[in-house]
Amino acid sequence: MRRGLRHPGLVGTHQERAGDAARLAGELRAAVAGDVDFSVTARALTTMDASNYRRVPVGTVAPRDADDVAAVLEVCRAHGTPVVARGAGTSIGGQATGTGVVLDFTRHMARLVSLDPEGRTAVVGPGLVLDRLREAARPYGLTFGPDPSTHSRCTLGGMIGNNACGAHSVAWGTTADNVRSLNVVTYRGERLTLGRGGPEGVAASGATGAPAGLLDLVGGHLSLLRTGYPPGLPRRISGYALDALLPERGVDVARSFCGSEGTLGVLTEATVRLVPLPADPVLVVLGYADESAAAEAAAGLLPWGSPRSSEAENGGGPLTVEGMAADLVRGAAGLPRGAAWLFCEVDGEGAARALVRAADAVDSAVVRDPAGQRALWRIREDAAGTATRSRDGTEAWPGWEDCAVPPARLGAYLREFRALLAEFGLHGVPYGHFGDGCVHVRIDFDLWTDKGVRDFRRFSEAVADLVVAHGGSLSGEHGDGQARAELLPRMYGEELVGLFGAVKDVWDPDGGLNPGMLVRPRPLDEGLRFAGLPLVGLGREAARCVGVAKCRVAGPSSGPGVMCPSYRATGEEKHSTRGRARLLHEMGLGEVVTDGWRSEEVREALDLCLSCKGCRSDCPVGVDMAAYKAEFLDRHYAGPLGFLRRPRSHWTMGRLPHWLDVFGRGLNAGMRLPFAARLAGVTPERAMPRVADRTFTSWFAERASVRTAALTLWPDTFTDHLAPEVGRAAVRVLEAAGLGVALPQGRVCCGLTYVSTGQLGAARRVMRRTLDVMAGGEEGAVGPTGPVVVLEPSCAATLRTDLPELLPDDPRAARLAASVRTFAEALETLAPDWEPPRLDRPVTGQTHCHQHAVLGDAADRRLRARAGLTGDLAGGCCGLAGNFGFEPGHYEVSVACAEDQLLPALRGAAPEATVLADGFSCRTQMGDLAGVRGRHLAEVLAEAVDEGETGS
Repeated sequence: MRRGLRHPGLVGTHQERAGDAARLAGELRAAVAGDVDFSVTARALTTMDASNYRRVPVGTVAPRDADDVAAVLEVCRAHGTPVVARGAGTSIGGQATGTGVVLDFTRHMARLVSLDPEGRTAVVGPGLVLDRLREAARPYGLTFGPDPSTHSRCTLGGMIGNNACGAHSVAWGTTADNVRSLNVVTYRGERLTLGRGGPEGVAASGATGAPAGLLDLVGGHLSLLRTGYPPGLPRRISGYALDALLPERGVDVARSFCGSEGTLGVLTEATVRLVPLPADPVLVVLGYADESAAAEAAAGLLPWGSPRSSEAENGGGPLTVEGMAADLVRGAAGLPRGAAWLFCEVDGEGAARALVRAADAVDSAVVRDPAGQRALWRIREDAAGTATRSRDGTEAWPGWEDCAVPPARLGAYLREFRALLAEFGLHGVPYGHFGDGCVHVRIDFDLWTDKGVRDFRRFSEAVADLVVAHGGSLSGEHGDGQARAELLPRMYGEELVGLFGAVKDVWDPDGGLNPGMLVRPRPLDEGLRFAGLPLVGLGREAARCVGVAKCRVAGPSSGPGVMCPSYRATGEEKHSTRGRARLLHEMGLGEVVTDGWRSEEVREALDLCLSCKGCRSDCPVGVDMAAYKAEFLDRHYAGPLGFLRRPRSHWTMGRLPHWLDVFGRGLNAGMRLPFAARLAGVTPERAMPRVADRTFTSWFAERASVRTAALTLWPDTFTDHLAPEVGRAAVRVLEAAGLGVALPQGRVCCGLTYVSTGQLGAARRVMRRTLDVMAGGEEGAVGPTGPVVVLEPSCAATLRTDLPELLPDDPRAARLAASVRTFAEALETLAPDWEPPRLDRPVTGQTHCHQHAVLGDAADRRLRARAGLTGDLAGGCCGLAGNFGFEPGHYEVSVACAEDQLLPALRGAAPEATVLADGFSCRTQMGDLAGVRGRHLAEVLAEAVDEGETGS
């Protein structure tokens, strides 16, 4: 590192490094009021951001205020340790990782300091999440204009560091366009308030807050700054914005600081401008014959908008011009005809009609209904998520994520870009901010082999030349970081890039802030996060997490989403899906997490995972933390005497189906004995559910069959022993619909409780015995030929996913998985003409998290609608989650998860509302925490069927 800069993670013996780190941590704890954490977990959680890169920090600090920031910098400067500022860690270029001390601003410096509706400004801390600012401004009819897709978790400090943009930038510009002033601290401890000078460049008065020497340096290179930046480029994010320091541009030091990626100073507070929300937002979706036609049309729509400036308001033109092509859309219901589309938001129906007339599109849709708009925007947002996975299942990565060209050049650029992909044998689907000429794309680079990495470099160099040939910027939204900084001389030339380095030296002469980023960068193919990771195994699976942090949304999630309940309950990164994936990734590498499957850090992080499977559907790349947890626990407790280290709950609740089959209702008396809960490994805050006096299977065996069986009803453990009334109700409804019902000819179990407690060997044995029963014991039989209806969503999800994944070589597993139907799916497909009884009442309750993640609830919603059951069920997770909520140490988190969505929904429901919950855990949690009896949909319908027949 430059000028003798070092840090304890890079030099000396292991003992010397450990000693240096301990001394640094001790001095930091003595100097700051915030949190100093040099633990294995803290370091592992911050080795990566949302890029392809990895850097191992020596430790983290969560400062409480600007004084803490200054103190951290003073201590680190004395030790020669670099410092990296970090918000949500969603940067694409690697700039939110570092080898020294990482400053986490999300914990304590996330305040909205003040909001001035009349002046249309807000003062914010660097860790404030964008959506929190927007929520505070919305009652005044205001918003913060830039809105990147990570708006639910990205921070204002990170947006300023990267000069973030978003879909509305055609109207309101980049973050730099919306910044008034910035408070920063330099590595040498100087506190500056950055602002704007004046038309005469009154910087000499010190009003701009420029560090000593900066304006003299700029004054000596005015000609270079006036000619060295490409013109006509609204999304020029690459490099330092030194042209903002020109006298004719007002010597705007605050603007020039935006996009500096934490390399010049550390932001401690910002004053930002707010803009009016559209009074009557209308979404216009325009269909075109192909991607190039859409891209070329986008530029023609821009004159309808207002000029971009920090003071201008939108004058009736498009607020968004977003583009995507058909190869990114999976299910285009509601889209107008075409093979590519532009999503244009305007203010007012008049503006919408004018835009359609000007667009010359193949087809169009004008949508004023907010629900319809959300549905269409969801297609666009889902497209952004599916870009991370190719249609053939291969993974796609960042690395050339967000270049921008002048909007008029976008169509030609996209044609040549796709040709370049083909030349290299790569695949990626462009989409993005067509109105600004900015293109996002994830590409299926092979970053695991030496040849793949060489091709990654060759492609990056070639596409950089292509972007420059079109007058573009290597970065159009996410900054340069390590991913593109090495290529900046191709865009700006050596002289201007050399000036970038000189400016860095004025601000940070010691080179202590985020070294290796943006100026004097590391090579773009060095330090890739995949290096050294085994090609197979759990670490490789966890590496699919690209770090966009959709799991880090705090507070109640919007809509039916589930991921990630434990993060929303705790607010801690290690209890997010991304955090756990990072720890597993580091476990696979063995550098930071060094004890492999025995790691207590990984076990602790996974301990609060509810195995809700929400990440399987809600994570853009389909990370399945429930499956990863099961495998880790299985390996963690493997080996001689490993069974002695397992929690008692694994032997009791983890093998609940076995104990219920052996002891039945005798368990009721056993659980009333003194110390029974403690012996069973159950938290004292919980009462164990009561075992029914009579099982569902015994009831079914004693009744005469009324019809030839059309389906097999699965007698899951919960229905059979704990809630037989659900099974009886389902039989009543299915038979009323004209369907004959049979049960398996033997004891079956999906293996759920064994899987969730990481007893995979036992789970496989249970699953094989079940497959033998379902196959009728015939040699070579492959399982049922008809549908298998499963009433408990968690069991249905286990059969659909875990069964074939744990027994991939047994064809009977795949056959049984494919035959599984939910109760509503069975009625819809097997009795399509049956009309359920009309109930005509509102409902409340919760969709089971496994149903949301694995099974889907579309059939349930249609069945409820046909029965006149109105309203939506809550999303999220109930928090009980099988054995989770019964285990010691989980009660508070379990309750917090229920408070996320379930309990507020119950409290806010109409008195006459029917409480629905198909999952046994959900119903138990409702009873324990709210004193409410939730019912399976089958119970509600059966009651109405019986009343109808009695009335007739």
